[in-house]
Amino acid sequence: MYRITLECDGVPPSTGDELARDITEAFRLHYPHEHNVICTVENDKLKLVAENDYDSKGLNLIDEFSDNITAYAMEDFDGDIRLVNIEKLD
Repeated sequence: MYRITLECDGVPPSTGDELARDITEAFRLHYPHEHNVICTVENDKLKLVAENDYDSKGLNLIDEFSDNITAYAMEDFDGDIRLVNIEKLD
């Protein structure tokens, strides 16, 4: 099992909290292969943490995060997603 942490910068302050809630809910409803998902806002960054047992490089999660940002962002913004950490869980 892997715990993957991602960040996306440049999130507009006016939409960050709602966007984080929407993304957390979307992952819980539509991505049963991702576990313990939480999306939060810290300053101008969205932070996503999720656990799964197959994505050792975080590439699938990056793609899913990007799709959800595009789907739920109320304002266009040019943020970059970066992999912060992958922790192998026992």
